[in-house]
Amino acid sequence: MNLKDYIRSIPDYPKKGILFRDITTLIKDESAFAETINQIVERSKKFNFSKIAAIESRGFVFASAVSFVLKKPFIMLRKKNKLPADVHSVDFELEYGTATIEVHKDSINEKDEVLIIDDLIATGGTADAAAKLVEVSKGKVAGFVFVINLFDLGGSDNLVKKNYKVENLIEFPGH
Repeated sequence: MNLKDYIRSIPDYPKKGILFRDITTLIKDESAFAETINQIVERSKKFNFSKIAAIESRGFVFASAVSFVLKKPFIMLRKKNKLPADVHSVDFELEYGTATIEVHKDSINEKDEVLIIDDLIATGGTADAAAKLVEVSKGKVAGFVFVINLFDLGGSDNLVKKNYKVENLIEFPGH
């Protein structure tokens, strides 16, 4: 099954000049979604990890299913002010603005090796912030698995340059 066939491309969203890669067409097809989870599970075997984290919100779709299959704890990396208990926070730049992600202080500790899963990597700002959040929490980043890598935007390469291990299922140009 070619997962690329299940990704819809939407030009000029969320702003002019962006070609948005839409995963809703992938997850609404039960066979394509199952194949995606199976491929993430297989790629995950390349890493040594004790917990799975995902970046809000589309990363939750994939990571929660992988967490269930692998019987690993699932940690939500959320947007600012979405978590009720004490949090660690990291501010970062997006392609089209700034943002903050947070994690509960009691979610990750110094014994944890965390695999971070997300739907897509573009410039890598959000993924880099997720890594910093794990490290601020005293955990270690085991690596990343992305469904889509927008290879010409450099995010995956930037993570590799920082000595993170990175896997992805499919690739598209970012423009």
